[in-house]
Amino acid sequence: MIDVHCHLEQKDFDKDRDKVIEDCRKELDAIIISCTNPNNLDMCLELVEKYKDFVFLTTGLHPIYITEFNNNKIEDYFLKIKENRKNIVGIGECGLDYHWIKDENLREQQKMLFLKHIELAKKLELPLVIHSRNAERDCLDILKKEKVKKVLLHFFSNPKLASEIKNSEYFVSINTSILRSKGIRKILKTVGINKVMTETDSPWLGFGTRNTPLSIKLVIDKIAKLERKNFDEIDKITTKNATTFFNLF
Repeated sequence: MIDVHCHLEQKDFDKDRDKVIEDCRKELDAIIISCTNPNNLDMCLELVEKYKDFVFLTTGLHPIYITEFNNNKIEDYFLKIKENRKNIVGIGECGLDYHWIKDENLREQQKMLFLKHIELAKKLELPLVIHSRNAERDCLDILKKEKVKKVLLHFFSNPKLASEIKNSEYFVSINTSILRSKGIRKILKTVGINKVMTETDSPWLGFGTRNTPLSIKLVIDKIAKLERKNFDEIDKITTKNATTFFNLF
């Protein structure tokens, strides 16, 4: 089992981060943490070093932070990412967020930042992890225009566009929202299990409690029931998808 997208750098884990990771180590094959803020990169790199071959890292600037960092800070961040290329398995999460960002000028700035992430990923030959909340159409259009091949659509939630994913080289990652969301189930049915990885987006999506990567078991179990396969079959497929995509181990 692999959690391809979680946020163990968040303050929710400050009191027991190491214990959470050790508990996960007993049951999971790997965890990929997503660093979305320059201020957290050092901590994330330390976790990768401390838990080598179990904790892996993707890093980028979340689109909701579009007003929080100036160009110099972003350039410094990207330079540090380049310097630590050997400890990073993907760029992101990055992309567009139209849920929290309503201002059209800021949305245009998000697009420019997104293009910078795409350029960085190409230069470093790393896959992209995409955030596309309420902005799926624009994200897909940009990725297509820029001819990006290796893409994971984190928490993709637009069933109407799922057929495009099926007919592309892209993957989607499914989290605990599948336990409640008919839309996510429709996406699974449309894209097919061979284009799916599993994530938790921890500490969020715990439905009233703190989520952790251990809830990957719930995700795989639900997918198995929907696909009418056993747990181990789904685990094998999704683990292989993640291992190959991110070039783990």
